[in-house]
Amino acid sequence: MPLTTPAIPARPGPPLVPALLAAAHGGPALAVTAVAGLLALRADLRPFDAVAVTAAVFTGQLTIGWGNDLLDLRRDRAVGRTDKPLAVGALPVSRVVPALLVAALACLVLSALTDWRSALVNATLATGAGHAYNLGLKATVWSWAPYACAFGTLPSVVTLADPAQGWAPLWMAGAGAALGVGAHLLNTLPDLADDERTGVRGLPHRLGERRSRVLASVLLPAASLLAVLGPAGTPRAWAWAAVAVVIVLAVLTLVAHGRTPFRAAVAIALVDVVLLVAAG
Repeated sequence: MPLTTPAIPARPGPPLVPALLAAAHGGPALAVTAVAGLLALRADLRPFDAVAVTAAVFTGQLTIGWGNDLLDLRRDRAVGRTDKPLAVGALPVSRVVPALLVAALACLVLSALTDWRSALVNATLATGAGHAYNLGLKATVWSWAPYACAFGTLPSVVTLADPAQGWAPLWMAGAGAALGVGAHLLNTLPDLADDERTGVRGLPHRLGERRSRVLASVLLPAASLLAVLGPAGTPRAWAWAAVAVVIVLAVLTLVAHGRTPFRAAVAIALVDVVLLVAAG
């Protein structure tokens, strides 16, 4: 049976900018942007290139979030999502579509201002992977692949912004991919039932809640170990202390509920980036 979109009367909502940020999944978008900024510091980019590539990642993340909420509008209304401004009528579609187009153009221009290789990787493998997820992969067993691709190539989006540098090391790409898949598994858990009702069955839905949690709790510390053991030289004591913190956060992903496991995954990502910056 096709989904129907209940008529949602427009009602007063938050100011435009906060509403747009909420519709763009502002928290995760800002977290990914912070990761890109810290990676830019590690890569020793020129200040202009560092700012441009970080802004390119941010605007790309905005397009992914807005695209997700636009494409899922009928599903979100069908299951009664009250946390999304578009779904409850607090933010009109007519405001989101132009914002998405402006952000997409900004993403391309900002990437191209640094180096064409960074622009190409960002458009196709990083930001592009997020849109592939929105456009259909989220409902298949391959739902994890866009996350692995986007997070795995994010370090290279940064390093390729410098014409003198090449692709990021494989261990760094592996750490990013493991983080991305772990975050995907945990981010989906609170919405498993609603997704099933609307025909979305990605990898976490097929694995089930318990197995998804267990797999995520393995992938996230694995990413941290790659961040510690990947760089040349002997890891320092504080690096192992950081791994211990990550393990505690990974345990939290097993026992917590709601959005807390995903927030723990974001915290692990930031710890890992600190490890990468220190290694640089």
